[in-house]
Amino acid sequence: MQIAIIGAGNVGRALGSAWSAIDHQVRYGVPDPKSSKYADLGPDRVGAPAGVARDPEVVVLATPWNAAEAAIRSAGDLASKIVIDCTNPLTMGPDGLSLAVGHEISGGEMVARWAIGASVFKTLNQTGAENMAMARQFAQMPLMFVAGDDQQRKPVVLKLVGELGFDAVDAGPLRVARLLEPYAMLWI
Repeated sequence: MQIAIIGAGNVGRALGSAWSAIDHQVRYGVPDPKSSKYADLGPDRVGAPAGVARDPEVVVLATPWNAAEAAIRSAGDLASKIVIDCTNPLTMGPDGLSLAVGHEISGGEMVARWAIGASVFKTLNQTGAENMAMARQFAQMPLMFVAGDDQQRKPVVLKLVGELGFDAVDAGPLRVARLLEPYAMLWI
């Protein structure tokens, strides 16, 4: 399967490496594809977000929250695509890290507003990149919730998450991201 990952930080690289190892075709969309910090990924695997996201059925959002809206908009037309939102809507306040949104709307629901016509799923936000890279190595499969509204396409996301080594669990509709994002604060 072709997978576009928007963002090539710790999470994007961990997911891309793991999916590439099981023969998925992964490309990374980044703001400056010619930057030397992406040289290790290979020139054919890095490009502008709109070009990278054009053909794949699955687009993964793996950016910091403060870059998420711009990243989605830079990816072009995402209608009819599966968008996997790995972000957590974090902000730094006077008491430290906190959620920027969460009680009346989640970051996942905001991503769905920005990615018009896409099937958005919140998952892979509940553990760190280091666990994503080695989920298959744990003696017991770690749990990973998947929330999203599109019941026909949810099996694709559950399968991709399961292939990483997680016990992928259907958590219900996208509004459940309002619970998954605060849950992620336990490990952050």
